[in-house]
Amino acid sequence: MLNKDKVFLAIAPIAWTNDDLPDLGAENTFEQCVSEMALAGFTGSEIGNKYPKDVDVLKHKLDVRGMRICNAWFSSLLLSEGYDATIEAFIKHRDFLHALGARVIGASEQGNSIQGKPVSIFGEKPVYTDEQWELIRKGFNKMGELAREKDMYFTVHHHMGTGVQTAEEIDKLMEITDPNLVYLLFDTGHLSFSGEDVVGVLKKYVNRIKHVHLKDIRKNVIEDAKTKGYSFLDAVRAGSFTVPGDGDFDFTPVFDILDEAGYEGWVVVEAEQDPAKANPFEYAVKARSYIREKTGL
Repeated sequence: MLNKDKVFLAIAPIAWTNDDLPDLGAENTFEQCVSEMALAGFTGSEIGNKYPKDVDVLKHKLDVRGMRICNAWFSSLLLSEGYDATIEAFIKHRDFLHALGARVIGASEQGNSIQGKPVSIFGEKPVYTDEQWELIRKGFNKMGELAREKDMYFTVHHHMGTGVQTAEEIDKLMEITDPNLVYLLFDTGHLSFSGEDVVGVLKKYVNRIKHVHLKDIRKNVIEDAKTKGYSFLDAVRAGSFTVPGDGDFDFTPVFDILDEAGYEGWVVVEAEQDPAKANPFEYAVKARSYIREKTGL
């Protein structure tokens, strides 16, 4: 059982409105999203593109629902926009999250990502050169340093379609970056999708993980993605992901390892689906019930 005083449960808005596929959930409002999150029993949220950009407005909308912001995605563009522009954008992002009371920043290098491109997610994945890894090292260490200035943690989200996707690439990232500055955002769904040893990665880096995404998978859809050459977004539309307890991934060892390691922080249900096929509120309730049963949260 996870410690209720140290582990907190959030959900991402991507089940209601998908930033990468704007037609999915285009009809769902921000107010509906956060109200249903709270009604389903969650106390935290990540940030979507429909969320108010004004700190005071957003905090008010969340406060009246008993909700908090735990993190927000940052697109690092070191490999396309360069170091200086990326660091400048990061500082603005950090300060916005800090003003909202968040202590975690989740980032992914998107400079040459294919996650939003109409190409095979398995056939066209980028692989970093030594020079690119060096820029990643420099940039991520700096972002980690800037995060710590505000008593925040910089975490890297290993993600399908990027140069930090596989267990081997996570090893490389963890090896070349400062362990006191750069942490891991551990995502069960992306590791499963990529075909990695999910539990092995968790065991290896559990003491360097500062944020967790709980995402279930449908193996048959991922097999179709491999054999039919789906793009990442094609796979999402087809239902590759779902909420914990609804798919094919066994979360029990994940919860056990986090518990044994004394994990402190947020665990976040993040399962992008077509809300016209998978009602976000109903699936949120399903996830909440499953996590309560398995963890006591």
